Amino acid sequence: MNLRDVFDVPVPAIVLAEGEFGETGGKTANGVVMHSEVFDTRAIVDTDTAGRTPADVLGKPDAPEVPIVESVEAALDEAPEAAALVIGVAPAGGELPEAWITDMEDAIRAGCDIVSGLHVFLGEEDRWKNLADQHGVRLFDVRKPPADDDLRVGDGSVDDVNADVVLTLGTDCAVGKRTTTFELYQAARAAGLDAGWVATGQTGIMVGAHEGVVVDRVPADFTAGVVEDLVTAVGTDHDLVFVEGQASLTHRAYSGVTLSILHGAWPDAVVLADEPVREGRTHFERFQVEGVEKEVRLIEDLSDARVAALSTWGDPDEQAERYGLPASNVYHEGGASELLSVVRETLRDEKGVHLEGTDQ
Repeated sequence: MNLRDVFDVPVPAIVLAEGEFGETGGKTANGVVMHSEVFDTRAIVDTDTAGRTPADVLGKPDAPEVPIVESVEAALDEAPEAAALVIGVAPAGGELPEAWITDMEDAIRAGCDIVSGLHVFLGEEDRWKNLADQHGVRLFDVRKPPADDDLRVGDGSVDDVNADVVLTLGTDCAVGKRTTTFELYQAARAAGLDAGWVATGQTGIMVGAHEGVVVDRVPADFTAGVVEDLVTAVGTDHDLVFVEGQASLTHRAYSGVTLSILHGAWPDAVVLADEPVREGRTHFERFQVEGVEKEVRLIEDLSDARVAALSTWGDPDEQAERYGLPASNVYHEGGASELLSVVRETLRDEKGVHLEGTDQ
């Protein structure tokens, strides 16, 4: 899915982040507010943080100065020009909370398209389809997988892509893979490189990836093939493709999807995201994080790619010395540009080429 193709960007939008703005459960809302190249956030709906500022809630001084309010009705009073409601939370259990229904109906009646990251597909329910048709708006279910006719097993066709492919993997879930991918993409564009990126989760699609799929909704046998198609599509139009990974190869719950992305993207270089102080896996108390060395070894054993660098939440110098790999923190000023420089050097060493652009 590429939302750039269906909207006249940037779209003035309201972000529904009820109960989760600034929290891990609201990471899609947080990402859209901070980074989206598709949606220009004009108001945020969250009763828990209403009246505060996004900079305060997110701890980011550069967050947009938009109101946080208690309802879509109030958001429309603040931003009557809004043309989309972005649902930036996927509640536990996957169902649509009853408390959100009025907000969503108000948005539709005001002429807003609905962009949903819910596990339930609004476009398949008569209630929402009929209401949308009555008011001339569209429903976008970003979690919906490709049609059966578009599914195939991986066949290595990604090898024919002329673009350089850089994949971000990690030592665990929620260690900054999507953020690292997006920051690398932005740094590449700022350096004058012809770059695009592929998302494998809902946040990336809403932020504005050039192609994307919510990979956890794709049947396992076809994941590598779907990723191949996405990388090929972006690589046809761009010289450099950044790909968002998921989970980690050492994660007993999710390693299957990680391996499928690695094999489907078949990258020329890998950036590994890591949170140095994390010991136990997020949401899996009995599983321990296996660490950078084992992850690097598996990546390089299971592909032809080289791990170029670490994207770390910690001190880059300490992590570089510890692991013998270049390291940068993309949350620090200049961190993404430093990481990009290492990636470009790796691509030159691996492929004997140097990407054109303005060095930073």
